[in-house]
Amino acid sequence: MPLTMAKAGEHNFIKKVGGKEETRHFLEKLGFVVGGMVTVVSENRGNMIVNIKDSRVAISREMANKILI
Repeated sequence: MPLTMAKAGEHNFIKKVGGKEETRHFLEKLGFVVGGMVTVVSENRGNMIVNIKDSRVAISREMANKILI
């Protein structure tokens, strides 16, 4: 399921990062790699703040939909 369906506070593991090559590369630089753990901190109108690799990152709904957990 896409990251947008995760509930706040849930710990999830990334199974796949989709999208175009440049999008995947951008997300990988932020720490969104297969097998990595991601936790949703908050969600506002689909945009999300997540914990990834001991950092908080804000991503749009479109980006979150490309990350499968």
